Amino acid sequence: MGERPDLNEEALPRKGLLRRWLRIALLALAVFVLLPYLFLPLYRPAFVHPVSTLMMTRALTGYDRQWVTFDDIAPVLVQSVLMSEDGQFCNHYGVDWREYKAVIEDALSGEKTRGASTIPMQTVKNLFLWNGRSYVRKVLELPLAVAADAFWSKERMMEIYLNIAQWGPETFGIEAAAREQFGIPASALSRRQAALLAVSLPNPTGRQAAAPSAHMNRLADRVERLAARSGAYISCLYD
Repeated sequence: MGERPDLNEEALPRKGLLRRWLRIALLALAVFVLLPYLFLPLYRPAFVHPVSTLMMTRALTGYDRQWVTFDDIAPVLVQSVLMSEDGQFCNHYGVDWREYKAVIEDALSGEKTRGASTIPMQTVKNLFLWNGRSYVRKVLELPLAVAADAFWSKERMMEIYLNIAQWGPETFGIEAAAREQFGIPASALSRRQAALLAVSLPNPTGRQAAAPSAHMNRLADRVERLAARSGAYISCLYD
């Protein structure tokens, strides 16, 4: 009769295979976390036109995006978006920690939380991460936003953000949005048109800047007033 194999000897190959797969999984995770940081310096030159992860998913079906330089975007649009999305853009380093602290305190006390995403946070989310509420995404997003703010100038940050933001089901970037909604280039937007485009950003598939609801018009009224008084809030973008 042959000898029965040692059970410990049978378990060794399985343990080795488990360790190998664990190493592969950890390596894949490290690449996923660190790869965006390698792209940050590559996206710094003005001739590089990044695309968002959402745009990549539309690659087969197609999407409309026409890159436009920061200088070819109407200042009233920049003012409107900044005052609507991130009023402290010029004063923080990627994350508005004061606002973030207030959101955390509201959550801990059981109150309804408000958004605290800055433009750098939204930019890195669009470029490298995914949509939807997720604590994992936030953990990845915060240091990435700080790093992006350090690598890029404020002007470059705003230029990238406005060229990758979604303004319609298949419409990305302010140039395509301005032409689709109002039939004009981004450089020719009026203050009212800019305000309407700004307030459509939180719901790009449900809000139409060219056909605003009463609620959108009320929001645009507020953004228009804030943009007109933006002054020192945009000092990092315009002299």
